[in-house]
Amino acid sequence: MSQDQLHKLTIDKEQFAAAQNGGRGWRFRIVVALVVLLLIAAVWGVVANRAVEVEVATVSLVYPSQTFSLLNASGYVVAQRKAAVSSKATGRLDWLGVEEGSVVRAGQLVARLENQDVVAQKNQAAANLTSARDQLVQAQVEQKDAARALSRSKQLIAEGIIAQADYDTAQARYDKDVAATAAAGSAIKAAQAALNGAQVAVDYTQITAPFDGVVLTKNADVGDIVSPLAAAANAKAAVVTLADMGSLEVEADVSEANLGKVRANQPCEVLLDALPDARFRGEVHIVVPTADRSKGSVLVKVRFLDSDKRILPEMSAKVAFLERPVKPAEGKPKVALPPSAIVTSDGKSFVYLVSGDRVGKRPVTLGPRIGDLVEVISGVKAGERIAAKPLEKLHDKSRIKTAEK
Repeated sequence: MSQDQLHKLTIDKEQFAAAQNGGRGWRFRIVVALVVLLLIAAVWGVVANRAVEVEVATVSLVYPSQTFSLLNASGYVVAQRKAAVSSKATGRLDWLGVEEGSVVRAGQLVARLENQDVVAQKNQAAANLTSARDQLVQAQVEQKDAARALSRSKQLIAEGIIAQADYDTAQARYDKDVAATAAAGSAIKAAQAALNGAQVAVDYTQITAPFDGVVLTKNADVGDIVSPLAAAANAKAAVVTLADMGSLEVEADVSEANLGKVRANQPCEVLLDALPDARFRGEVHIVVPTADRSKGSVLVKVRFLDSDKRILPEMSAKVAFLERPVKPAEGKPKVALPPSAIVTSDGKSFVYLVSGDRVGKRPVTLGPRIGDLVEVISGVKAGERIAAKPLEKLHDKSRIKTAEK
């Protein structure tokens, strides 16, 4: 190899240094770009995962009648026909045939006091009546015999066969037997009256239901002393308390200021605290014509239009006084939510369903307005929680936090 060729193989130090510096610059710029990208990704991740504070609403069941309700009032279910059943006599309770919840009919025997003494008196009166009737029969027989003897005496005295004294004796006997017959009849009436009195005394020991109803409370047990006035120590005035379930009404207090919204026979809807999923039709029965000055209210009685065995006396109730009667199609509740929770995009509606600390986009099918709410035909169920606002900051699977957290 010639000298020139070897000289060409020599590396230029200045060119080598420039090339080496140029390579380092590119690597540096690449590293800086990667770092910037990582920072942007980190910032985006923080922003994307930052929890959005939202207001939460609940999908609810709404009755259409709420849109034409004029007034709401609270009260209690009260039986308008109620009785504390006791005995007219004082005695020891010997038998009790009912308990709380028992259904009884008018005249049905529910309890009995010890009554051996009055039963014995009744039996004696019945025997006296039988004896009086037998005596009447005997008196009638003797009267007939005396009548026949008097008839024969009349014929014989007319023929001059007997003396006048004999005829007078026959007449006296007849008159005596007539009087005895009348006395026997009166004795029967007296014996019958005595028997009736004895029967009343027995009836006083038998406690019967005054009307069809249900036993609400049992106030006495077998062995207790029952007295109509309960004057004696430990005596019970009433054995059971009955209520006519057909007479149940809601007694609600209406403020004097709102009394103008209530009228007779006005349609109502009754909601019982014990049966929150049921609503009962009712109407105003009467507005009691006096005010309670301590409450500043007037008592309004609302009767049920439909009977239900689940309705019990003293249940808490809320009454909605309606503008018009409820139509058959309006009797069932509808799922509804506030309009502020609805987002519309591309002609479709959806809501953000809250699940833990995230929201999910849920499409919904909407119905007509129900007052301040919108009916939901499909997509969500009653009781589910949805985001109400701010919806513009949310997207599918956004992290959220609520005011209560």
